[in-house]
Amino acid sequence: MPATTRTDPYGRFNFLLEIDGLVAAAFSEVSGLASETEVIEYREGSDKANTVRKLPGLTKFSNLVLKRGVTPDKSLWNWRKTVTDGAVQRANGSVVLLDENHEEILRWNFYRAWPCKWEGPALNSKSSEVAIETLEITHEGLELA
Repeated sequence: MPATTRTDPYGRFNFLLEIDGLVAAAFSEVSGLASETEVIEYREGSDKANTVRKLPGLTKFSNLVLKRGVTPDKSLWNWRKTVTDGAVQRANGSVVLLDENHEEILRWNFYRAWPCKWEGPALNSKSSEVAIETLEITHEGLELA
């Protein structure tokens, strides 16, 4: 029987995060997979038409925001500490989307990343929710592999 082509979209709940040189625990959420190119409006003085040409400018990449339950693992905290200590340790990484069989479907690679923000959990003795830490990393490039 010939293989069928999948037409339904993949779920957003099955993914991995890989960061060079760091043991990255499971994350509950990753956001910020985005890029944007500035639009430069330009009009030549000799143009007879009363319109503006639109040219591509600089491309910017959004920061990745990673959320996970707090564990004894301090690797992300230590990576952030390299920045606050003035010795930034850059890393490359990937966000990998998996299918229902845990097979890789898509991979977004990011480059020259470093943690620009860390946020600890909001603690509340009246709640039984998991304590979540947030790490925001900035990077210099994103590609879909």
